[in-house]
Amino acid sequence: MKFKVFGRNSGLRVSELALGTGNFGTGWGHGAEPEEAKKIFDQYVSAGGNFFDTANAYQRGESESLLGDFIASDRDQFVVATKYSNATAPDAGISRTGNSRKNMVRAVEESLKRLKTDRIDLYWVHISDGVTPMEEILRGLDDLVRSGKVIYAGLSNFPAWRIARADLMADLKGWSPIIGIQIEYSLAERSPDRELIPMAESLGLGITTWSPLGGGFLTGKYREHHMDTRLTKLGMLVHTEKSEKETELLNMILSIADELGASPTHIAIAWLLDKAARSTTSIIPILGPRTVEQLDATLGALDISLPPEMVARLDAASAVALGVPHEQINSSYRSLSGGNDLQVLIKPA
Repeated sequence: MKFKVFGRNSGLRVSELALGTGNFGTGWGHGAEPEEAKKIFDQYVSAGGNFFDTANAYQRGESESLLGDFIASDRDQFVVATKYSNATAPDAGISRTGNSRKNMVRAVEESLKRLKTDRIDLYWVHISDGVTPMEEILRGLDDLVRSGKVIYAGLSNFPAWRIARADLMADLKGWSPIIGIQIEYSLAERSPDRELIPMAESLGLGITTWSPLGGGFLTGKYREHHMDTRLTKLGMLVHTEKSEKETELLNMILSIADELGASPTHIAIAWLLDKAARSTTSIIPILGPRTVEQLDATLGALDISLPPEMVARLDAASAVALGVPHEQINSSYRSLSGGNDLQVLIKPA
């Protein structure tokens, strides 16, 4: 597995695929038992991976606890990322959720105990609560970095305008920078192409992408198992064939997989890796296997090289309309340049 520097705002070195540990444990009533979770961990490390993504809320804290056990013997070799914002338990109460400094300070102490470590390499604000001022979030993260309990900070599932404002604010105030964002992104969900990815590339933010298989949709397995219990357990996290576009996309993936003698899983991940290779920043897909067999099936994508023609077909089948004002801007380049071919010169950096 190759390694990348995570964005242009840090020197953090991470593997090209991260291991998401949301399935470590059974606190949600589904997931991997500790023995299976350890096998997944060992297989990922054997493949050269060093980047782990968890959260205080995953499996009601069990994910962090198990990961803490697994990394203990060689802590310095691993990059551990966790998150706060969501409740660890259903009865957590209003003061134990959200982006507030109060919840941040409490959550980081609990995560450090579960992870059995003295620092968190990358601390994500899990999701925007729409209430807490960005100044409060950034100052809280800066204090955690200065204390040594957190090394780097990032924003997960935030709108682009808030991330851009946070990036500038941290720079002007001399606070610890935001080094990356975490978003859902895959062949099944390309809306970040409108704002989030161009913003991250411009600002030099690293990108981690969750649900690279669209919750399993891109594997094609739900065509044969329409009543799969995962659909009812995860709900909105699983994409489905809700329109002709999804059907055409899945048909395209299955066709390309057949042409290359690969699996649909390989194609979906290989497309992301190709996207990462074409990007001006680092894009790191987060794998979220529940079994070691699922991990093995996913890691096989590292051996797939998609021909440019196939990438173009997948790009076209999965593309989303950019909307306002991007489509108007794109159509106006020529008139703005007096009819000359100056698109590259007048496009914003």
